[in-house]
Formats: sequence, structure tokens, C-alpha cells
Amino acid sequence: MKLVLDASVGLKFALNEPGADKARKLQDEFRRGVHEFLAPDVFPAEVGHALTRAERKRIIPEGQAWMLFADVLDPAPVLYPSMPLMARAIELSSQTRTSLYDCLYLVLTEDHGCELVTADTKLVRAFQASGKVIAPATL
Repeated sequence: MKLVLDASVGLKFALNEPGADKARKLQDEFRRGVHEFLAPDVFPAEVGHALTRAERKRIIPEGQAWMLFADVLDPAPVLYPSMPLMARAIELSSQTRTSLYDCLYLVLTEDHGCELVTADTKLVRAFQASGKVIAPATL
């Protein structure tokens, strides 16, 4: 199954948060070739930012961000340049009052005719009716 992977799910590969078990199952399935993951090229920066922030908040020990980052990206989803997605993402963001970053992921789902898997419950609720946004627990 081809899926656009949101950074919120990728982060759960590394952190012990609610829903991490479902996310890790998804990661394992990806590693076994059950799923194909796609993401905009901002994915690594979003994951890295969240992990260094987790260090600053002492959620993870200092110095662990890089190791966890490497695990999340082993293997990495296929990354797509965000610039070709930007015009539609800005339009969608303006229309829906959704973050531009989230819209980059949503536009990638449009371009590839697949679904976005996200742990962002607000995003799931906002776009669930479109049939393009799902939570990891539903897989």
C-alpha cells in the first residue's frame, strides 16, 4: 500500500507516545515491503526539529536525537521536492486554514492518488471525509 507518511507518525517510530505501538507496526511493515512511504522533502527537517525539541524538554536524553533520527529514516520514505507542491499547498492552506506543512503532505496524496497517514487528530478530523487522511490505528 502506498502511503504519504506524516512526520507525526515518523516521530512515533522513535518516541514512547500514545499510539507508538501502531506506528512501529507500520514502520516494521514498511521495512518488510508491505507499504511504500512517500513524503515531501520537509519530512526529515520536521522529524529532526521534533527530536531536538524533545531533548530540550528532557523527553529524551540529550544526545539521543541523532540516533533516533537515523532510526526513523532507516529506511527513509521516498522524498519529493516541496517546491512543485507549493502553489497547490498554499491554495489549500488558504482555503482550509490548515498549516502549509500539512498541506504539502495533502498535495502529495493528491498527486499520487493515495492516503496520508497521520497521528495529528485535528488533521484527521478535518480531512477524514475526503478519504485521503487516516490514523495509524486504522491500518
